Amino acid sequence: MARITLEDLGGLDDEPLDEDEEPMDGEEQNRLFSHWETVASTHQVTLPREMVGPIVQMAQHSQVREPVPYVTLLQQEKCEEVAYEERLYPAGKWACITQGEPMYEQSISMGFMKLMRYICKENSTGRYLGMTVPVVNEIHLSEGGAELLRDVTTAYYLPGEFQLNPPLPADPEIRIMERQPLRVIARVFYGVTTEETILREIRLLWELLGSTDTVLRETYMVAAYENPSIPQRRNEIWFIRRAE
Repeated sequence: MARITLEDLGGLDDEPLDEDEEPMDGEEQNRLFSHWETVASTHQVTLPREMVGPIVQMAQHSQVREPVPYVTLLQQEKCEEVAYEERLYPAGKWACITQGEPMYEQSISMGFMKLMRYICKENSTGRYLGMTVPVVNEIHLSEGGAELLRDVTTAYYLPGEFQLNPPLPADPEIRIMERQPLRVIARVFYGVTTEETILREIRLLWELLGSTDTVLRETYMVAAYENPSIPQRRNEIWFIRRAE
């Protein structure tokens, strides 16, 4: 079974805690953990007990999330609604981890569990680093485009205060990467993110774009903004522009 994901843990927004409040006692921590065990079971994932500390920290900081910076280059409308938009994300440092589980949901779950520990003090500063959104999952398609390959890279953008001097992760599987400027075509979709829904959204965006050789065909990104307690939660599919 997979571990709980960023999207699941993001649901802690429904029980925010102020930093000035008294720390949770054991009973409160157990109640919060039990709540998220229940959430995890509905997604067929297992939440290990050692995640209590990170879960509590995420709950205490749930109202502060720094957006990943970008510039909108253009918007394409259809039926008076934005069908997709093109964006430029500047160069920046990301904490990344690659997992290759049987299912997409398992890969992102196990990957973010490790990133969450890095965010929640398992780093060279020994402090909570702060959450940024979206968390981006880089995926690869088979040659025919019919299925996702197993390896998924989950990436967390380091908050602005750490961009020049990123804290080192305690987990050797996490690597800090300097990503070059990234130009993407982004389309919003709502609901769950599974292999089936991702492949569907890729097909829909290709239909909107038509034939073009200016974007990659075997590598895409899925951006996660919200948690699964929201039935129609926001996600995005990103097509990556080829370097000119």
